[in-house]
Amino acid sequence: MTRYHAPEGGLPPQTALHTGRAVFTEAYAVIPKGVMSDIVTSLLPGWEGTRAWIIARPMTGFAETFSHYLMEVAPGGGSDAPEPEAGAEGVIFVTHGALCLTLDGATHDLGPGGYAYCPPGTLTRARNNGAEAARFHWIRKLYEAAPGIEAPAAFVTNQAETKPIAMPDTEGRWATTRFVAPDDLAHDMQVNIVTFQPGGTIPFEETHVMEHGLYVLEGKAVYRLNRDWVEVEAGDYMWLRAFCPQACYAGGPDPFRYLLYKDVNRHARLRGPGAFGAPHP
Repeated sequence: MTRYHAPEGGLPPQTALHTGRAVFTEAYAVIPKGVMSDIVTSLLPGWEGTRAWIIARPMTGFAETFSHYLMEVAPGGGSDAPEPEAGAEGVIFVTHGALCLTLDGATHDLGPGGYAYCPPGTLTRARNNGAEAARFHWIRKLYEAAPGIEAPAAFVTNQAETKPIAMPDTEGRWATTRFVAPDDLAHDMQVNIVTFQPGGTIPFEETHVMEHGLYVLEGKAVYRLNRDWVEVEAGDYMWLRAFCPQACYAGGPDPFRYLLYKDVNRHARLRGPGAFGAPHP
């Protein structure tokens, strides 16, 4: 099992040069691993022995659909009321240690590579019963119901149980581990793992309505973001607003892999948050 990068905190020494790759623009942000120190962590109400790096949150005028947390829970820590917001769905992806979830009344033990989809109101407990810190991604979004479509059920799996699907005409150099079928309209978001073999590319500038959060799990690449080419490596995070052009070249020598969020399968809103019209009376 690959051990994916997770922030460990701490601070650079006072002798370190103040240089880095962090940038926030009108179209994208890059949060490199080197800036994810102790000083930028948050404590969360209802969580014990826990700290979080909040690396994305809804912001008017930027990306508006989701939040992305990097969670670290000490042995014995966790929460008996993890999700504070009614109507919020979530995805949990474990990278280190073990996490015990109570989801829709059932208890699940997730190790590295463990993946859980949590529909609104179903995540009722999250605990670290192990001897080492549990580290995981927690991506949250308000679920958007669609007429005539039943809401999705909770499920738990592991990346090892999900076969990557190669993109057409790439000879396997670009593949996606899809935990939800793209044509499953019950889901209004997808959180997948994208893998490029060394030398693999996105050979065109993707420009689309979906917002993205991309956390680099492994390897390195040169990534095109809007007008710029930026170098990224394991532990870096990229946050893209809608319609930000993107492409990449995987640098090797190891595979380049990232955890990808995107909003999908819903009409564009014309009223309310993220739109210009007044809310419907």
